[in-house]
Amino acid sequence: MAGVNKVILLGHLGADPEVKYLEGDKVVANLSLATSEAYQDRNGNRVEQTEWHDLELWDQQAKIAEKYLKKGSQIYVEGKIKSDKWTDEQGQNRKKMKIRVLSFTMVGGKPEGMPGAPAAPAASNAMPSASPVTAPMVSLDEGDDDLPF
Repeated sequence: MAGVNKVILLGHLGADPEVKYLEGDKVVANLSLATSEAYQDRNGNRVEQTEWHDLELWDQQAKIAEKYLKKGSQIYVEGKIKSDKWTDEQGQNRKKMKIRVLSFTMVGGKPEGMPGAPAAPAASNAMPSASPVTAPMVSLDEGDDDLPF
C-alpha cells in the first residue's frame, strides 16, 4: 500500500517571500509561515504556542507569491513534507524539513501597501482553489432530533 504525504496549514507569513530566479526560467520562492494555537494550562493561564514552517513554492506559484504576498499575509496551504540533506563545511551531515507547496489560497484582506489592488488568484499546480467560504453556523440543539446516536 502506498503512503500519504499531505500537509494542510493556515497561518501568517513571518517575512516577505524570498524569490530566486534560476537557470531555464525556473523560479523558487521560500516563505516562513507561523501557525499558532492557544490553550489553558492546569493553572488556568492562557498559553499560546507558535510553530514555524519553511515553505517552498515553484514557478507560477512563486511568481504569484512575489507579486501578492507580504509579511503578515494569511494563507491556506496544501503541500507535502520534503527533507533536504547536505554536508556542511565542517563535515557534519545536516537535514532540514520543509513543505513543498502544491496549492495555496490567500485568506483575509488585501496586503498593506496595495490599495485598490485586484483580488489575487489562488495558486495551484493542478486546478485553482476555490475562494475561501465561511460555513454557516449550525446550532447543536440538545432537543429531539432524528440522529441515531
